[in-house]
Amino acid sequence: MTYKLFEEIVLLKDIPEKKLQKGNVVTIVEHHPVSKGEDGYSLEVFNALGDTIAVITVPVSAIEPLAENEIFSIRTLAVEGKD
Repeated sequence: MTYKLFEEIVLLKDIPEKKLQKGNVVTIVEHHPVSKGEDGYSLEVFNALGDTIAVITVPVSAIEPLAENEIFSIRTLAVEGKD
């Protein structure tokens, strides 16, 4: 499946080094087509206030589109070095 730039999608796996979890909603900012193998996407991750907190690159198998029967929820992102 090919996604549109700036489309919101869902992570299908945890990204522990960025403290991201399966189910987090992220935004596509770049498509990386591959002639042999799996395409990739660069994704921007925002906090609840709209500030960028991470940019990651994942294979297409690590994301899926949002579905109409899903709802947003909020969780705290633990940030190292902050009290």
